[in-house]
Amino acid sequence: MRKLIDYINSKVLVKIASLQTASVLTRIIAGILTSKAIAVFIGPVGLALIGNLQNFVSSFQTVSVLGFYNGAVKYISDFKDDVVELSKTISTIFYVAFVSTILVSFLCYFNAGLINDLIFPVYNDYTYVIQVFAIVLPFYALNMFSFSIMNGFSKYKILIIINIIGQILSVSIALLLIYQEKLNGALISVVIAEALIFLITLVGIINRRSLVPLIRIDRVTFSFLKKMSSYSLMALFSAVFLPFVAIAIRSYIIDNVGYKDAGFWEAMTRISKYYLMLVSSLIALYILPRFSEIDDAKEFKKEVFSFYKAVIPILALGMFLIYLLKPFIVYVVFSSEFEPVEDLFLWQLLGDFVKVLSIVIAYQFLAKKMFWHYILTEAFLIVILYTTSIYFINLFDGVKGAVIAHFVSYVMYYGIILLIFGSSLFGVDNGDKIDK
Repeated sequence: MRKLIDYINSKVLVKIASLQTASVLTRIIAGILTSKAIAVFIGPVGLALIGNLQNFVSSFQTVSVLGFYNGAVKYISDFKDDVVELSKTISTIFYVAFVSTILVSFLCYFNAGLINDLIFPVYNDYTYVIQVFAIVLPFYALNMFSFSIMNGFSKYKILIIINIIGQILSVSIALLLIYQEKLNGALISVVIAEALIFLITLVGIINRRSLVPLIRIDRVTFSFLKKMSSYSLMALFSAVFLPFVAIAIRSYIIDNVGYKDAGFWEAMTRISKYYLMLVSSLIALYILPRFSEIDDAKEFKKEVFSFYKAVIPILALGMFLIYLLKPFIVYVVFSSEFEPVEDLFLWQLLGDFVKVLSIVIAYQFLAKKMFWHYILTEAFLIVILYTTSIYFINLFDGVKGAVIAHFVSYVMYYGIILLIFGSSLFGVDNGDKIDK
């Protein structure tokens, strides 16, 4: 435990303070301001529709770049001192992602009506919003390509600055659109947010303009695509299916309980996302690189339980305080109209607590590229999350069933994770390799 605390004090918290905290806090504040504006000018009904659109946008953005981001960062970092391999890497990523993004853009634009019917309940025609999304999607792809280069070259400072400025610009335009156009403005702000950030990113990539000559179509290599495939497929699986499960659950609430209740569930989901941001940053900064370094069960077990001992008590205390302050939080982030959200906190908090316990261990799938373990456990989570949500929504005849399903699903997911790594975590320390 001492080793973990020392590491956090000397490295992780320093990194978070210098590279992550400002960006995370900016995202949280931007999210709260946007949520407040939606609550005041639109209400819970509009929030439900906005939630569906956000899930669709996040899913198709990842599809458009084929889930390349994490793999791109890794290989750009590996080859940044090898001009030939670097050229092959960025050329392949650029051209393949470019073609993919254009195809997805055309798909969305010319099938906007069908997509509208899939993600919005009946009598809602926001086809033009989908078409706007299709037009700006290439800017998202360029933004992620630029980010992967800067991240791969460890240009963390400029990345954080771009993120902060981009968030400020995006929330400013979102607030203006919501004030002037209400729900229509909110929906447009969702689909153009990443395009706005690219305007700021252009300034950052000026320092990397020397890389432009390295982007050559004759350097595209399919052998590199094969190396990227596991990263890509893992990223795509979660990024595509989890948002669509959320859309399916939210749409089921709308159809069987009501628009307002769907908005209340979306409000609880947003609050959850805000308080988990810093925890997720800490896990990504420490757990993933640390798990990548170790290859025996004893060290793996030591790291998991050290992290639990150091971080989980603080997390539990923080969630307890959030529960006590729930009336204040709901009023500040939303409005008095969202008072029913207070009844959703207990099960959401319990589910999020178990979620953190599970993802700490599940990061081993990514660290060791345990492809099939990752895919099968994510598939299990997706199926269980949907089926339990429908069951408990019907059982409790309300949106409370959705947050109970969130808790139950992650308890079951955590159980599967513990079964997979059981001998590594609870077996005799004998220096064996980690279970795969």
